[in-house]
Amino acid sequence: MRKNKYLRNCVLIVTCSLMMCLFTAGCGVRDSAVVFSVEESETSAGGNEESDSGNLEYDQTGTGEQTQTLEEELPVICVYVCGAVVNPGVVELTEGSRADDALRAAGGFAEDACRDYVNLAAKVTDGEKLYFPSVTEAEMLKAEEEAKEQGLVNINTADAEQLMTLPGIGEARARDIISYREEQGAFQKKEDLQKVSGIKENMYEKLCDKIVVQ
Repeated sequence: MRKNKYLRNCVLIVTCSLMMCLFTAGCGVRDSAVVFSVEESETSAGGNEESDSGNLEYDQTGTGEQTQTLEEELPVICVYVCGAVVNPGVVELTEGSRADDALRAAGGFAEDACRDYVNLAAKVTDGEKLYFPSVTEAEMLKAEEEAKEQGLVNINTADAEQLMTLPGIGEARARDIISYREEQGAFQKKEDLQKVSGIKENMYEKLCDKIVVQ
């Protein structure tokens, strides 16, 4: 009887010991699992915070650069606008401006201006002189350009050097031609050149095919 009771007690003790071990081991697994889950969650949350922080820093930097770019002023250029405009003079424009911008800055066309002589879409540069001719001046300029293309000299607008390209016309004779038109006005026809001192019929015949009075 005692032996059987002793065996039962031993079995009971061993059984309780095993159950305590299993219970203790089970609690350890659960506790470690919980700890791992918390750490993983914190790590994940920390990663998201770093990512969000990085994105926020990038956005703020980008916004600052854009603001700085917008605040930068464009370079300023100066253009001299003259001729048939309301307010001739030097105007300030931003770099990349057009002739139309320069015209507006000078008050627009004067009443007698030739409105299609200057290309208003052309870009202007710093230090440029932009001349808007009157209708009469534009006609003379166009005639002079046509004369040059044909190899002719306009005796109403040519300077001394251009006049000296004509046969028989030296420096003194070129000055006489310029003095005549300043005192008497423009030549009305080519034959009027003979009214200049020193230019007779024989010389005129050598010049008539090379000059124009437009």
